[in-house]
Amino acid sequence: MELRHVRYFVTLAEHLSFARAARALHISQPPLSRQIRALEDELGTPLLTRTKRAVALTPAGAALLPEARRLLRDADALKTGARAHAAGEVGTLALGFIGLAAYNVLPGVLPEFHRLHPGVRLALREATSDVLLTALRQGEIDVALVLPPADDPALDYATLHRDVLVAALPAARRELRGRTPIRLAALATEPFVLFPRKVGTSLYDQIVGLCRRAGFSPRVEQEAIQMQTIVSLVAAGMGVALVPASLLSMRRTGVVYRPLAERSATVEVGVVWRRGEGSPAARAFVATARAWAARQGARSARLPALE
Repeated sequence: MELRHVRYFVTLAEHLSFARAARALHISQPPLSRQIRALEDELGTPLLTRTKRAVALTPAGAALLPEARRLLRDADALKTGARAHAAGEVGTLALGFIGLAAYNVLPGVLPEFHRLHPGVRLALREATSDVLLTALRQGEIDVALVLPPADDPALDYATLHRDVLVAALPAARRELRGRTPIRLAALATEPFVLFPRKVGTSLYDQIVGLCRRAGFSPRVEQEAIQMQTIVSLVAAGMGVALVPASLLSMRRTGVVYRPLAERSATVEVGVVWRRGEGSPAARAFVATARAWAARQGARSARLPALE
């Protein structure tokens, strides 16, 4: 049984006229009559009674009509669903992200993506960049927000946001308080809380490079993989840290933030996805994220006001 035969039957049952049904279907009457006869032969029962003046449904035809309509609705829904899936409008997107992205990229991109693709369900996974890149390669997630580098020929990467680095200092240290920029050399004897290099090469290298240009190597007393943890350790007096300016929105008692007197390096967050094999939903997310980043422009690297 072909779907077009079902459609022909439903149209004829609704018009009860071969002439009117043929016009509605944009075919001539003889092919319509042959297709209806073929359907009846396949089902083994008449669906219509025909006279020179009228067409009527047989009891079998009347019983079949609701099921035939349901079949056509299901077929139309299947077609619509397939098109929506191909366009990235429905489905599930497994999105990995680093903690820092929750302070800069996600607040802007997620509402926009949900507005454009309300039928896509997000499965979120927070981890470090190295873990997320491995998960992406292994197909466990579809797209990720990470710190660079993402040097892998199987992956594509695009920058979304850049932050300047600021000093996070324990508020209990009165001599470190203030609103004016602080020179890095003033922190040369302080213990540092730092992000491990293996989970954030670019950020680690930026911080160490800044310190060395200021004439010292940072004395790392504590390491933490989450930015929230780094700030908490600073608040506890365990050391000082250089953190992305996006974290200024995380008001934590016991921490003060000061801009650096030296020209600060920037740390970026980017989106990474599998080259050439991303799902429609993944491609839609990447497009949304890149469009958001383009609108941000130069604002991405500006230093928010410090209080």
